[in-house]
Parts: sequence; structure tokens; C-alpha cells
Amino acid sequence: MNKIAIFVDVQNIYYTTRDTFSRQFNYQKLWHRISEQGEIVCANAYATHRGDEKQLKFQNALKHIGFTVKLKPFIQRSDGSAKGDWDVGITIDVMETAKDVDTVILLSGDGDFGLLLEKIKQDYNVNTEVYGVPALTANNLIKTANTFHPIEGDLLL
Repeated sequence: MNKIAIFVDVQNIYYTTRDTFSRQFNYQKLWHRISEQGEIVCANAYATHRGDEKQLKFQNALKHIGFTVKLKPFIQRSDGSAKGDWDVGITIDVMETAKDVDTVILLSGDGDFGLLLEKIKQDYNVNTEVYGVPALTANNLIKTANTFHPIEGDLLL
């Protein structure tokens, strides 16, 4: 049985689907699709915590589907910019999990993860898959993954 780990960069998926399609991502449909490929042994969704009701409802929905939701506080800087980046946390979790699974699935368009995928493929001989909005996913991430799944109409609400 194919053991699968899923890692979702929630902010990246939210903004890329919103900006490209003006729609939200369908996590339930994703879960169903991936579960047909094997056993999901790890599923982490990384998000920022603002504490608003709509966001809490979304996080509870992710938990109900089967995701472990990892939260980092949303930080508003004095210059108006915001911080809530999970890249290092995602990287650590992928590195710790990759040795115990057959497939790592990453949902993000962030090109910084290309090096991570190269590393786990080399060190652990795992299959890597990426889900991302094609126009907003870094080319090196698309090329590095064994399989790239474009987020399009069938994965949108």
C-alpha cells in the first residue's frame, strides 16, 4: 500500500486560487482523490491564526476532513506588511516524514520548495507530487516534482 504524506501551504493555495479563479480550493475533493492512490498517513495544513470566526470555521472543516492544522500567529508589522510564513516549518516536517512514506504531496506554488523536493527524492527515493495553480507555480517546482497536478476547475468550489 502506497503511504502518502500531504503538506498544504494554506495561504499560498488560498491566494493563488482566489487571485486566478476568484474561487476557493476544494480540500474535500483533494482528499478523496489522494485517498484513492493509497493510505494517507500524514496530512498537515499550515495556516496563520487571526482568530476570526470565518477562519476558525475553515480550520475546523480541514480537521473534519482529516488534516492536522498547524497555526502560526498572524503578525502585522508597523509598516503595514504582514508575516505568517510557514516555509521552514513545512520543510522540517517534510524532512522528518519523507523517510517513512512512499509519496510526498505538496500543495504550494513556492519555488523555494524545489530544493526540498530534490533533497527528499535523492535521500529517501520518494515520489513527489505538487498541486498548484499553473500560472502562479514556480517552474522549478513543477520540473522538480515527479508529478505536477494543475489546480483547475475540478478542484475548485
